[in-house]
Parts: sequence; C-alpha cells; structure tokens
Amino acid sequence: MEFSDVVRRRRMVRDYDPDRPVPADVRERILANGLRGPSAGFSQGWAFLTLEGDDRERYWRITAAAVDEKYVRWVTGLRRAPMLVLAFADKAAYLDRYAEPDKGRTDRDESRWAAPYWFVDTGMAVLLMLQTVVDEGLGACFFGAPSQLLGDLKDEFGVPAEYEFVGVLSIGYPAPDRRSPSLRRGRRSIAEVVHRGHWGRHAE
Repeated sequence: MEFSDVVRRRRMVRDYDPDRPVPADVRERILANGLRGPSAGFSQGWAFLTLEGDDRERYWRITAAAVDEKYVRWVTGLRRAPMLVLAFADKAAYLDRYAEPDKGRTDRDESRWAAPYWFVDTGMAVLLMLQTVVDEGLGACFFGAPSQLLGDLKDEFGVPAEYEFVGVLSIGYPAPDRRSPSLRRGRRSIAEVVHRGHWGRHAE
C-alpha cells in the first residue's frame, strides 16, 4: 500500500471479527515496525506486553467492570479484538542514558528534559504499529485503561513498578463499525494549526 494511503486510511477501529486471529507473521511485523521508531539518545525506553487468548480475557476481567455505562457498547466491540498490546515507558532508561559520558550530563536530573520523551517515543512506536496494521489490512484502536486499576493490571501481568503505562492497542480484522461521533468535530486545517515564522502568522 502507498504510504499516503496508509496515512489516509488510518482510523480507530472499535469492533472486530472475533473469529479471525491475527496471524503470527503479521503480529511480528507489527511489533518489529514499532521498534523502528525514533528515541532520544537511542534510549529505546519502551516495552510492550502482548495479550492473546486467555491472557486477553484476563485484561478485560480486570478493567471491564470499571467502564462507564455510556462506553459499554464501545468496550463490547473492543473486547472482540483477538490481540491487545499494552505499551509502557521506562523513564529510567532515558535518565540513565543521558548521564552517560557522550551526552555530557553528570546527573539524572529530570528537570533537564523539556518534555517527557519516554512517553513521546513510546507514542511514536505505537503510531508505527498503527500504520503497519493498516498496511496489513487489519484495524486497531489505541485507548487507555482506568487509572485506578493500573496497579491491579501491573500486578496481574508482572509488570515492573518502574514501567509507566501509556495505553492499549487493540488489533484485529475489522467488523462493521459505528463511526465515532467525535468525528463530527471535523479535522482542523493546516491554516488553523500551523504558524509561519511567528505565532501570530498562520498558514494560508
């Protein structure tokens, strides 16, 4: 598929065919492409937990009960996805990397960071996975988990305490899906969001 088509077709899919698992070779390509994402200092402070079969059901047993009533239909479709990928970021990997001699810092002071790149880089890895999903003819949705249950999730799956949760990627073959009502907001134009040379000078 042409790259421009991948970008244009990428959307959040919230319902899946439960009878079509993600082929093993496709799964591995999705994960491998995610690891091609950029990372500050090549720190690669990300980690991904894949859940399929009964492991996927363990995730939903913990989280589904906390779903707000207005999201029940949404979550019902997501539960049919045959594969989940939980994304985590490791801040320590970045603080350690930039305290190494070639980076010129002598400490691990977090205040030196203009933005938390452990989250930024993990998000870019997830985006590459989303694009690979489209290229493979599948669908995906990136979503969060109830914050009050993150400790339970990490305990259930043995995730080390230092890894910070970023989000969940559901992956599978799309089923007929209802488009998100949020799309009615419309996509903001280049003229609205791009500033040329000065914040007060917008693109035309």
